[in-house]
Amino acid sequence: MGLINQLSEKPKTNTGFAGARPSAPKPAPDTLTGKLNSLSFEPGPNRKDILNFTNQLAVMIRAGISLQDSLESISQQVKKKKFRVILLDIKDRIEAGQSFSQALGEHDDIFSNLYINMIAAAEISGSLSSMLQRLVEYLDQEAETRSQVISAMVYPIILFVMAISATTFLLVFVLPRFLLVFKGKEHLLPTPTKIIMAISAFMRGYWYLFFPAVILAAGGFWFFIHHTKIGKDWWDRVKLKIPLIKTLCRNLYITRSLHTMGVLVNGGVPILDTLAITSQISGNMLYERMWHGVHEAVRQGKKIAPSLSEYNLMPGGVVQMIGSGEESGTLGEVLNDIAEFYGRELKTIIKTVTSMIEPIMIVAMGALVGFIAMSIILPIFKMSSLASGK
Repeated sequence: MGLINQLSEKPKTNTGFAGARPSAPKPAPDTLTGKLNSLSFEPGPNRKDILNFTNQLAVMIRAGISLQDSLESISQQVKKKKFRVILLDIKDRIEAGQSFSQALGEHDDIFSNLYINMIAAAEISGSLSSMLQRLVEYLDQEAETRSQVISAMVYPIILFVMAISATTFLLVFVLPRFLLVFKGKEHLLPTPTKIIMAISAFMRGYWYLFFPAVILAAGGFWFFIHHTKIGKDWWDRVKLKIPLIKTLCRNLYITRSLHTMGVLVNGGVPILDTLAITSQISGNMLYERMWHGVHEAVRQGKKIAPSLSEYNLMPGGVVQMIGSGEESGTLGEVLNDIAEFYGRELKTIIKTVTSMIEPIMIVAMGALVGFIAMSIILPIFKMSSLASGK
């Protein structure tokens, strides 16, 4: 059972791992919270909002302000009404007798299992202020890593869009003017020119089908890899096989998993809950299955390191260091050290991948434009040679 269950004193309260479900009534619709709750058309809080909230709450708790007063004060400062509703609801639930973690558990679509269980551990140990600070550091590190990965993907996406746009412009507007020279002599054209002519004719004649088809194909692929189990599994395997990308993804999954484990272990969260939460935030189904397997093995009395060694997703050195941490009782510190090392490696890999993608994309664009140019020049040379031979 999760830490939240340990905080429940009411036998009829329905609690569970990583997200309690207490039976306290929700705010009535005629209250301020209930009225604000109806304004559901506005966007909810994002990662930055949660980070700012946690940072403000940590400062206020450290300054000796009560939890209820802190929530009231922060709710008056947030700009998003939906987030204000959530904070006021949490405050109302605490005043009704629920613990902070139980109140957060009512909004587990906003606050992650890691967040809720960290707060639950802090309530047991009486270290809410320091735990909030750890959460701030964790969320800040996660935001930085996410920003770095997104930044690394922006440049190649821009280059790809430019390549597609340039190719479309050549095929639709430039190439047809040159092909007028070859009108009536199509039987003399080489194969590359015929291919380009067919593509150009299709794009000019069926442009109203081409662009919707591209959008539907992209949307279908996105849905396949994000909303189907087969698609997710296939894409997660592919990401660990593509050159350049596989190293980046592997370091990202290791950094994220071990950093989360380190924060939870050092925060006093039980190891079984730690492993279950880690599997949920790993970001890859293969790593998720690995952590689920480790969780089951530890539940049966085995240690983490031997269980990890049964999979081929963690470097041998990392497994050995985790084993040393288990034996010496310093698992939290070891996990933090490994996560910090792989975090630095991830930054280096992102820079390397970004610098290598640029010349690769330029070469690909050059090859594409060169193929189109060759398709135009080849028939000119061929016709010139036929004319000189007559």
